[in-house]
Amino acid sequence: MGNCLHRVDSSPIDENFSSIAFGDDFSDEWNNSYGEADYNYTGLEAAAPCRSCNLLDKSSLPFYSLTSVLGILASGAILFALLRPLFHWQLCPGRPILAQLAVGSILFSIAVPILAPGLSGVHNSHLCHVTHLVWYSSAFAQALLIGCRACLGPKLGAGQVPGLTLWLTLGLWVVAVLLGLPITLASDISSGLCTLTFRRGILQFMHTAACFAIFILLPLGLLGAKGLKKVLGKGSCPWVDILCVWFIFWWPHGVLRVLDSLVRSNFLTLSSCPAQQALDLLVHLAEALAILHCVATPLLLALFCHQATRTCLPSLPLPARQSFHLDTLGSKS
Repeated sequence: MGNCLHRVDSSPIDENFSSIAFGDDFSDEWNNSYGEADYNYTGLEAAAPCRSCNLLDKSSLPFYSLTSVLGILASGAILFALLRPLFHWQLCPGRPILAQLAVGSILFSIAVPILAPGLSGVHNSHLCHVTHLVWYSSAFAQALLIGCRACLGPKLGAGQVPGLTLWLTLGLWVVAVLLGLPITLASDISSGLCTLTFRRGILQFMHTAACFAIFILLPLGLLGAKGLKKVLGKGSCPWVDILCVWFIFWWPHGVLRVLDSLVRSNFLTLSSCPAQQALDLLVHLAEALAILHCVATPLLLALFCHQATRTCLPSLPLPARQSFHLDTLGSKS
């Protein structure tokens, strides 16, 4: 796995073979023994290694750079709006979790250009390790924060668990960093690029298990719990709302990461070269989609806050709305 099926070049071998000076006796003996046989080299071509074209290569540096800049600017604006509420955004339930989602998006956006293939030669091993840690830990943290907010549900809107929310989200970041350690230890510099080596099978297994649990099982669990509680009509359903669209950007990455790991570990065998090339292409497409989440996350946060404030503001009594407007004007002044 890795760029476009190359034909076996037998010309150097032919040149070296023909350049050897043999006597006429050897030539006659060769012709008499083997005759005018017609040899084809389809066997050599079939034995050539199957290699796929890299979708994300040095030419994709503008994609990495533009995505990083847009992600940092958009997430920074959302974070500023959440910390210094604009309009009615201080009514958003669970603002600490929303702010941490913006922070996670900013951290991921900073790591994006560092891992770009076009920046070969600027990496060192320590920067490679830290960047992979930030890349996956921020993604894991965002997924866990969305799951935490969905499970806490209406308690966030009522403001019943401010202290619990703080310590719980802090614990989620610690868990996310621990889940990102296997990929950190498996990263290394190869040909001037920061890549994954997975020399130790246990690291590959741990990282695959983390992606499977966070990017696949977690969203499926939220959807399953919501559907089950709706059918049974017991308890409050998890908040599966616009923020859960975030998982669409990472769910394909989790699925293809698991599939790719099975192929690399020889648990699953792809019999044809086109199948391997298709898998490599899908892995790169899933990675590109995952990178785009750092631009989509601030848009999802802005849309959620807009919907939440439109729902919360009319439900407030008139004195509360008047005091809210006075507080807003005072903070602006």
